[in-house]
Amino acid sequence: MSKQLGKKIAPTPMSTDISVVDLIDNYFTAYNSARLREICQLLSNEVLQEGVTVGVSLSGAMTPAGFGVSALAPLIRNGFIDWMISTGANLYHDMHYGLGFELFAGNPFLDDVKLREEGTIRIYDIIFGYDVLLETDAFIRKILQAEAFQKRMGTAEFHYLLGKYVREVEKQLGVKHSCLLATAYECGVPIYTSSPGDSSIGMNVAALSLEGSKLLIDPSIDVNETAAIAYCARENEGKSAAVIIGGGSPKNFLLQTQPQLHEVLGLEERGHDFFVQFTDARPDTGGLSGATPSEAVSWGKIDPDELPSTIVCYTDSTIALPLVTAYVMNQTQPRTLKRLYDRREEIYEKLRTDYLAAKSQPSEKIPSTVGVTYPCGKLIPNTP
Repeated sequence: MSKQLGKKIAPTPMSTDISVVDLIDNYFTAYNSARLREICQLLSNEVLQEGVTVGVSLSGAMTPAGFGVSALAPLIRNGFIDWMISTGANLYHDMHYGLGFELFAGNPFLDDVKLREEGTIRIYDIIFGYDVLLETDAFIRKILQAEAFQKRMGTAEFHYLLGKYVREVEKQLGVKHSCLLATAYECGVPIYTSSPGDSSIGMNVAALSLEGSKLLIDPSIDVNETAAIAYCARENEGKSAAVIIGGGSPKNFLLQTQPQLHEVLGLEERGHDFFVQFTDARPDTGGLSGATPSEAVSWGKIDPDELPSTIVCYTDSTIALPLVTAYVMNQTQPRTLKRLYDRREEIYEKLRTDYLAAKSQPSEKIPSTVGVTYPCGKLIPNTP
């Protein structure tokens, strides 16, 4: 008998009162259902524990479907998400709910020409009025004129301020369930965007720049702050977890924190301790969204010693996220909020201090390139 045998598959008929935990633990027996079960159990037993800093990347149109309010916000309030990287589109459409606008279930086979004539927007099988976009845009442009936004900042500070204003609107409107941005603001969870110009939020920022706005989103701040979060996650024998919903640019921005630390800054050489992902992308096309954890090891993004604990579930994130949320909230005690947003300056300064100290010391890992001739024949000049 093979020593690699796992739990015996012993199917029993489902009862009418089956719980989500029972369903996942005992009926998700093979293939991607088993991978989802393994992720649920790994999160509950090892990841969502004190001492682990959990970063979540979010891509795909998740918030228009309501998952910002229904799943991600509860995870934040329970202390299960410490920091996030999201597409700007997810944050933009999340605001519709915070501002009290309505989105509706449709179907993917509607006549789009007719929808356009009627002033209706379609995101696959979600529909809403064109006025929702216009009024959300107007809200963004109005609040971005506030003095607090008239400076250079990273996207964490930008989204924190945005969430603050959205939360005030929720209170005024009596919105019962806070959206993702407002919840992150209240819980001190920093949210970054890897491509701040690639969304309607960024489009409105750009429009205001034509009017003389002094707001400048600086991606270098984000690169260093996210690296600092990953770096300081290991204090006091802590660990770092990467939970990836979808793929795309947010996935890379979350995982590149480790190469930034060891390849560019010359600090520690370790990857994230935990890696789980939900994706429908294939690895054989060479795209990042489908890139496997083992491939990430070659870049130093994942700790090779932790590779057996990395899990990829090939499924639709809209199926996985509500199931995982229900499971971990049932099985895991809430954690103390880390409020990493409030600690940004502190952890940034630690990264900067350690980087400058490491830079001043000779290192065999990162040899000097000054005066080195490369195959292209160009010489890197000596500089002061």
